[in-house]
Amino acid sequence: MHSALYVSKTGLSAQDTALTTISNNLANVGTVGFKRDTAVFQDLLYQVKREPGAASSQDSQLPSGLQLGTGVRVAGTAKQFTQGAMQVTERPLDLAVTGRGMFQVLMPDGTTGYTRNGQFQVNSNGEVVTANGYPLQPAITVPSNASIVTIGSDGIVSASIAGEENAVTQLGQIDLADFVNPQGLKAIGNNLFRETEASGNPVLGTPGLAGLGSVSQGTLETSNVDVVEEMVNMITTQRAYEMNSKVVSSADQMLQFITQNL
Repeated sequence: MHSALYVSKTGLSAQDTALTTISNNLANVGTVGFKRDTAVFQDLLYQVKREPGAASSQDSQLPSGLQLGTGVRVAGTAKQFTQGAMQVTERPLDLAVTGRGMFQVLMPDGTTGYTRNGQFQVNSNGEVVTANGYPLQPAITVPSNASIVTIGSDGIVSASIAGEENAVTQLGQIDLADFVNPQGLKAIGNNLFRETEASGNPVLGTPGLAGLGSVSQGTLETSNVDVVEEMVNMITTQRAYEMNSKVVSSADQMLQFITQNL
């Protein structure tokens, strides 16, 4: 069979994966704290028919050789942890991180998850939790008689107690976690990530210090997906898919010509 068929097959498969990545980005354009993915392509092994630099005669060498590629594959997807736009909500438990850092939440299995989604709520015990009920870490408990909850840019949480004049109680401190390689985090859905060997261990700290971002109360970080950019990428991917399909058609026509005339 014509080798171009197999090469173009890898191109079709890679572009299909790239389109899946783009569609996921567009699907999450309204997801709070979502970070867009980009597909990373990598060429496959080469069939070396003539080695570059091999002797072509006693006194000369091949300048480039003869190397035939065997196609392409998607080597991975890379999360882009660029800052999303800020949306003011005025809700006291809506938080956004301006800069580096992620919120920590306690998972049901006792491990720690990490998120940029700051849409927090209060459960029946007064604990600050995510939309799925996972408690924020370190744990913050809001008293039932708290009238005003204030969260500073350094993560200090305080509340005014109803019925008590000039009574401001400090409820706790929100710490942020940062990673040497945030692209190495494992996305597990529900706007959550887990640490991996690639991401390194989390570095915990106070918001606004040691390179960590600050916390903004009453604000949410929207998705960093650029719709126009994704549309351009989708058109480029579609055209690349069509060109690989054209190679399949051309190789088929060549094989058809051979079978009909030999």
